[in-house]
Amino acid sequence: MEYLLHILILICIYCIVGISLNIVAGYTGLISIAHAAFYGIGAYTAALLSLRFGVNFLLAIPAAIIVAAFFGFLIAFPSLRIRDDFFIIATFGFQVIVFSVMNNWMALTNGPLGLPGIPQPEILGYRFESHLDFLILSFLFALIAYVVTRRLVKSPFGNLLRAIREDDLFAQSFGKNVSYYKVLTFSIGAGLVAIGGALYAYYISFIDPTSFTVPESIFMLSIVIVGGAGRLRGSILGAILLVSIPELLRFVGMPNSIAANLRQILYGGLLVVFMIWRPKGIWGEFEFEK
Repeated sequence: MEYLLHILILICIYCIVGISLNIVAGYTGLISIAHAAFYGIGAYTAALLSLRFGVNFLLAIPAAIIVAAFFGFLIAFPSLRIRDDFFIIATFGFQVIVFSVMNNWMALTNGPLGLPGIPQPEILGYRFESHLDFLILSFLFALIAYVVTRRLVKSPFGNLLRAIREDDLFAQSFGKNVSYYKVLTFSIGAGLVAIGGALYAYYISFIDPTSFTVPESIFMLSIVIVGGAGRLRGSILGAILLVSIPELLRFVGMPNSIAANLRQILYGGLLVVFMIWRPKGIWGEFEFEK
C-alpha cells in the first residue's frame, strides 16, 4: 500500500511538471530542455528556506515560485531573440549551468552531498507525515495547478499563445508584443514547475543535483509529447503512463542498475516513436512540425 501511495504521489507531482511544460512547449511552441533546472531551483529554494531559516511550507512555496520565475525571465529574455533549434540549445546550456552550480556551490547547496533532513510540510499546526497525508496535499496542489492553468489557456491569453505557436509573425502583425508574451509564458512555466520541485523536496526530505539533470528534462518533455502537446489532460495522461509503466520493470527481477538504464532507453524510445508516428501525442492538439 505504501508503494502504491508513493507512485500516486509522484504522479501528482509530475502532473504539475507536465502541465507547466505544456504551457511553454504545447501552447506556445517553445521547446525547452531547461525545465529540470527550474524544477531544481524550486526544490532547493524551498529546502534551503526550511532548513536554514525555518520558513513555513506555505511561505516557502510562493518563494520557490518567485525565484524560479525570476530565473525563467533571466533565461527567456535574451534567449528568445533566437528561435527554433538555437533556442533549444540555449535552454540546454542553462540546464547544464544550473546543474554545475548545484553540484559545485558547496556553501549553498552542499554540492553532491545534497541537503538531508528537509522537514515535513506543516499547515496550521498539522504536519503531513504519512504517505496518505502527502498524497492528499500533492493532489490538491495538482488540482489547483490544473484548474488555474485551464482557466488561463481557455482565456484570450491562451488563444494568443496558440497564435504565437502557429505563426508568431502573424500574431505580431496584429500588434501583439510576441516577445513579451513568450517571456511571460516561459516565466509562468518556470514558476509553476517550482511547485512540483518544492513538493518533491518536502516529500523525499533529501535532494541532490542528480535529480535535476538533462535526462530529467528529457523525461519531462516526454510527458508532454507522449501525453499530448497542447492539451492539459494530455500532460496528466503522460505523467500517469511514464511514471507508472517503468515501475513494472521492478517486478521482472532485473537489477536496479540495469532497470534504471532501461527506463532511460524507454523514455528516449517513446520520444522518438511519438515524434515520428504520432507527433500530436496520445491526447494532443497539434504537431510540432509538418
